[in-house]
Amino acid sequence: MMKGELSAVEMNLSIALSDGDWLNVETRFERPPLQWPFYSTLTFAVSAALILIVVFWFLLTRLTGPLRRLASASERLGRGEAVLELPVAGPLEARNLTKAFNQMQKRLTRFVADRTRLLAALGHDLKSPLTAMRVRAEMVDDEETRGSLIACVEEMQSMVESTITFSRGLINSEDTELVEVGEFLASLQKDIVDPFQITHGPKIQVRIRPMAFRRALRNLIENALRYGGDTTVIYEAQHQLLVVSVLDDGPGIPEEQLEQVFEPFFRLEESRSLETGGHGLGLSISRTIARAHGGDVTLSNRDGGGLAAQIKIPLSEDVSLSGEKNNRAMPG
Repeated sequence: MMKGELSAVEMNLSIALSDGDWLNVETRFERPPLQWPFYSTLTFAVSAALILIVVFWFLLTRLTGPLRRLASASERLGRGEAVLELPVAGPLEARNLTKAFNQMQKRLTRFVADRTRLLAALGHDLKSPLTAMRVRAEMVDDEETRGSLIACVEEMQSMVESTITFSRGLINSEDTELVEVGEFLASLQKDIVDPFQITHGPKIQVRIRPMAFRRALRNLIENALRYGGDTTVIYEAQHQLLVVSVLDDGPGIPEEQLEQVFEPFFRLEESRSLETGGHGLGLSISRTIARAHGGDVTLSNRDGGGLAAQIKIPLSEDVSLSGEKNNRAMPG
């Protein structure tokens, strides 16, 4: 018979003897203490740690390596930078995802290039008939009719030139550079004839296509100066975004037309005068350039009157922010 206790095991054994007596034996087994020799414990722990490190390093490298490359390439593609085809490596799911990304990138690049070439070719091919129309218009005897025809042809030629310029803005041929935003805006300020103010923020470096981004900002600032009078430019970093705000004191834009004004050739100013309204491509070009950098351009009416145009683009991983915000305004 065996009896179990918390810390010991008892066994009672009874054996019948030949003379009729019984031999009773009682045994108590104590549970041995748990023994972990120091050397054995140490070698086991070291061996287990090395095995886990090697296994996890191998698995994580095969899995996270392709994912890190894919995330970095997606970010650069979103900013409009050129991205080389990614090597196909890792587990089956990671390889399939990489193949899909490479294929998507090729299709997007081909689509944008085809659309850009089509737009540029259309604008280029329109030049010849417009030139012929201009020559024929010069032959019209009636002076009033001749002047009207020549003005219409010149307007169409100007629109064609603007269309070609717009199509060039879609081409991502310019290399990206790391620039300091304050110095970049100060340089732009010198090139614009009409004065405007810059409210300086912290030192921010951003990776952009300088010529294209300069053109986007120039369009927004010149629009503000033309229609809003006094203009102030503010820049800051918000949630890994560079935010450049162009504020004016003009009449603003009706709420229902805040998005419509980004459509190519749309003009709030209904006259056909190029001196007062341009072609209606400035905001479209600015938004196209901003989106090519992975950002956007938005418009909103200010509470105190006037319009706020904001261009936002993501800050790359190699940006640096330093210094405290300085609210000095630099006169233009």
